[in-house]
Amino acid sequence: MLDLVLSFLILTGAAFTFVGSLGLARLRDFYTRLHGPTKATTLGVGCLLIASSLHFSVTAELSLHEVLVTLFLFMTAPVSAHLLAKAALHLRLRSLAPPPDPERPPRDPE
Repeated sequence: MLDLVLSFLILTGAAFTFVGSLGLARLRDFYTRLHGPTKATTLGVGCLLIASSLHFSVTAELSLHEVLVTLFLFMTAPVSAHLLAKAALHLRLRSLAPPPDPERPPRDPE
C-alpha cells in the first residue's frame, strides 16, 4: 500500500514540476511565466518531498528534513514571486494584458 502512495506522490510531483517548467519555457511574457515556477513547481516539489519523507520515515527513523524543506519552500516561493513581480513593475516590463484605465472607476466585487 505504501508503494502505491509513494508512486502516486512521485508521479503527481513529477507532473506538476513538468507543467511548471513547461509554463516557464512556453509562456510569452514575464508575468505569465512567473506562474509556472511559483505555483505548479512548488506543488510538484512539495509532493516529491512528502514522498521522500514518508519513505524514509517508514524505512528508518522519523525524517523531518523534508518537511522543513517543504515549509521553507512554501514560505519563500510566494515572497520571491512577489518581489520579482514588483521589480518587473518598477522596470515597466511590458505585459500582454492591457494596462488598467486610470479614468475608469473600479468595478464592484458583486
